[in-house]
Amino acid sequence: MIKLDEISAFVAVAEAESISAAARRLKVAKSVVSERLAELELTLGARLVQRTTRRLSLTADGQTFYERTRNIVRDVSDAAAEVSERHGALSGPLRIAGPVSFGSLHLGPALYPFLKEHPGIELTLDLDDGFVDVVAEGYDAVIRHAAVLDARVVVKPLVTSRRVLVAAPEYLALHGRPRALADLEQHRAIVYTNRGSADWKFHAGNRMIIVRTRSGFRVNNGIIMRDAAVAGLGIALLPTFLVSTALASGDLSLVDVAAEPEGAVIYIAYPKERRVSAKVRALTESLRRTFGNPPTWDSKFPLPIRHR
Repeated sequence: MIKLDEISAFVAVAEAESISAAARRLKVAKSVVSERLAELELTLGARLVQRTTRRLSLTADGQTFYERTRNIVRDVSDAAAEVSERHGALSGPLRIAGPVSFGSLHLGPALYPFLKEHPGIELTLDLDDGFVDVVAEGYDAVIRHAAVLDARVVVKPLVTSRRVLVAAPEYLALHGRPRALADLEQHRAIVYTNRGSADWKFHAGNRMIIVRTRSGFRVNNGIIMRDAAVAGLGIALLPTFLVSTALASGDLSLVDVAAEPEGAVIYIAYPKERRVSAKVRALTESLRRTFGNPPTWDSKFPLPIRHR
């Protein structure tokens, strides 16, 4: 007889394309996932997964079985959650992902009151600045500091995010303070490599102006960018959630070039094919309350608003 935990193991392997990743997702040992998968294949009398040295892929039988069973696993999880909700409690697993710097500084602390309010929830948080496929990787929701262009997901805004140009006072004293966008081309830039381009975008009146930067330091982590700016290595374009404390302390100074840097929004996204759970709804509302509007981090260092 086929067991639900065997189906759950197979679905996790199919979506993660890895037994190790499936084991982390299910919070069991790698050997347990392998055993459950082997038992399922034995029961069905068919190979479901093709194993190679680099990755796992589904066989034709595996793809057919996955298409019919993935919703079974999700329906069982949703049904269990719904029963808990009917009794006035939120419980069970909740798996989310978020960006590294924002997650460390703000998302993590914002989750603590949420978990205290709902002690029955078993939360898993993965921090990753790369692209996270909320559907294929089996997440209940992802938090992103950028637009989420995926027709398979529902996207909801959590909080607006402003970006500012910053530099250490010692850097500006040594190299001069830029006053206009054209001046930036003469300065060393600290650039975020995950954005796909070293260009900076600004609103000036009704126009969008792109500044081609001269990179002095390229890195894929916002906290390191901030610390590099504090160390006097150049000018950085960073969200205020990363630099508000450093601005308030004087470790960094605002660089005003008479134009407003392009802003962003922090979103939460969840799979469209699944009924949004009460856990995701409660998480969304809790994060909105904790972050505030305008966000709490901007209150540490009120910024001038340049109307355009």
